[in-house]
Amino acid sequence: MSQKISNAGRTPSNTIECLNISEKKVGLFVTCLVNTMRPSIGFASITLLEQAGCTVEVPELQSCCGQPAFNSGDDEGTRQIAYQTIKQFENFDYVVLPSGSCAAMIKKNFIEVFKDQPEWLARAKHLADITHELLSFLVDVCQFEPNGIELDGSYTYHDSCSGYRALHVYEQPRKMLSTVKGLEHKPLNNHSECCGFGGTFCVKYSDISNEIVGEKVENVLATEADYLLGGDMGCLMNIAGKLNREGHKEITALHTAEVLAGLAPQILGGKDAS
Repeated sequence: MSQKISNAGRTPSNTIECLNISEKKVGLFVTCLVNTMRPSIGFASITLLEQAGCTVEVPELQSCCGQPAFNSGDDEGTRQIAYQTIKQFENFDYVVLPSGSCAAMIKKNFIEVFKDQPEWLARAKHLADITHELLSFLVDVCQFEPNGIELDGSYTYHDSCSGYRALHVYEQPRKMLSTVKGLEHKPLNNHSECCGFGGTFCVKYSDISNEIVGEKVENVLATEADYLLGGDMGCLMNIAGKLNREGHKEITALHTAEVLAGLAPQILGGKDAS
């Protein structure tokens, strides 16, 4: 990450007690795209987790979740990455990721690549049990409700494939966004249809990917919303890129964590998610 994440000097304003997790230690898995493309999502995640009463640490030796290798059929490459991830995160009380895609990789697919290695399979299952997607963790585990956040305008919401189908993330972001003063929800037609990103899919099948994201952009523009929100940087980057290439500047893509942490005005004064 271009700016190292640190808890030093941070004030956990708006801190609430929730389900006795106030002293639980959370390991934040930042994800590659957040680290390299949008560090503000990582900082927003820390802010929200601290407001929810968690103690957050960011292991410096974390790397990719292994999804590109897994999706390419490279099980040994996936295992090499998984060894490192398990060692870095297995001793936390919770592991939280601002990405349904990467969270699903750890929760679902690590178990598959270790099916013939009993010791590591047990450790992978333990990691799966303590791993959560950020927005669902805040609502389902912490019962967190944002307070005092304002953003004028309207938003539409894209549900990522992994978050929606693999982890059942749907109500949680909408519930928290309903507390943002001045923000109106405009439902997105085919909200859970793929955006065409799919990690290596958009590289291997770029023509098909472009057609899929083209349909997504048509639906997004039809809402006439001011903001496109979601919980996965890959989807937001893909859709925002298509919007920019076609000259559409009327809608801005933001990660939901950025809005809930009150970072949207600062980001809107700079640049969008592409």
